[in-house]
Amino acid sequence: MNPKKNILVCPLDWGLGHATRCVPVINELLGLNFNVIIGADKNPLAFLKQEFPELPTVVIPGYDVTYNEQGSLFKLFCESVRFYNFIKKEHQFLATIIKENNIDIVVSDNRYGLWSKKITSILITHQLYIKTPFGNSIANKKIRGLIANFNECWIPDVKRIPNLSGDLAHLKPFQHSHRFIGPLSRFTSLRAERSNLIKEHEYDILAIISGPEPQRTIFEKLILEQIQNSNLKAVIVRGLPNLNVIARNESEMHRDEAILLSKNEITSSSQKALPRNDDNIKIFNHLSTKEFLQYFQKSKIVVCRAGYSSIMDLVTLGKKAILIPTPGQTEQEYLAQYHFEQGNFYTQKQHEFNIQKGLHKVEKFSPKVIVKGQIKLDFLLKKTNFV
Repeated sequence: MNPKKNILVCPLDWGLGHATRCVPVINELLGLNFNVIIGADKNPLAFLKQEFPELPTVVIPGYDVTYNEQGSLFKLFCESVRFYNFIKKEHQFLATIIKENNIDIVVSDNRYGLWSKKITSILITHQLYIKTPFGNSIANKKIRGLIANFNECWIPDVKRIPNLSGDLAHLKPFQHSHRFIGPLSRFTSLRAERSNLIKEHEYDILAIISGPEPQRTIFEKLILEQIQNSNLKAVIVRGLPNLNVIARNESEMHRDEAILLSKNEITSSSQKALPRNDDNIKIFNHLSTKEFLQYFQKSKIVVCRAGYSSIMDLVTLGKKAILIPTPGQTEQEYLAQYHFEQGNFYTQKQHEFNIQKGLHKVEKFSPKVIVKGQIKLDFLLKKTNFV
């Protein structure tokens, strides 16, 4: 009998979305009797450790992307140069991890440097044709070259119309080996609980904060200001699982050590905001998947970024939502407009955000794509070059 294969699963660390959508992938791989090793850093690593405490992990340094307050084109250009340099470094770093952990397959979620000619390399992405402020054809040629390094590309979307990614994965036929594996949501396995959705919602809004700094904190402050100046009942999830880890550590270590850990782990002003629990507003640094699902069920409307992982979660749970794309993040701006035109979700630009107007307009929108069943990766057992 052949020994179980070791699969390294590695999400990109731009916010938590790439890590959360790896949850159903990891669950399916475990169900197929693979040995799964998680490779991540910072918040994604903290999140996946909480979801899968029994699995081994390796730290693969992340890419510290930032979006300034204006989301300027020059800033984005500088980030793109840094990004391609980082890809080269993580590719070199992977070789050591493969050797030390006897890796057979690597599944990389949007980390374009994590491939190797020595093992089967799989990329998860919906961005086959990216949106850029300038140089679109050049950027897409570069992306096609990066994807070509992998044995196969898994697209987290449906092949049919309507779909979730629009031009990003459906602009034209894609030539490299690929397959549509369906939307990925950590809530898919809990779908049966949707039958227990509460008819009368306890909260008006579930606000989900995510993304790179400083825009994450800017969005958080904007949400808080508008909710506090209203009579709305709201739940706010800050997307900072590392702060939960720090809070637990503070009760187990010397106070000075905990402060040092906090400074090392969280460098933005977001550490100043504290969770609260009162009659109108509940604020959490992070929630487990089951706890998160409960607040989805209890809340009438979701307010969140227009990240693709958030959209997959919303469609899976059939929730109405107001999408606020991160300024300067062209993929989110495209997705927000695309789903607005499809009638799936209402959207507002960040500088125009008005929660009262949004709550009025959002009633006319609802997701049209139906998510059927859980992800199936059993083809990994049938393809001889994958096992």
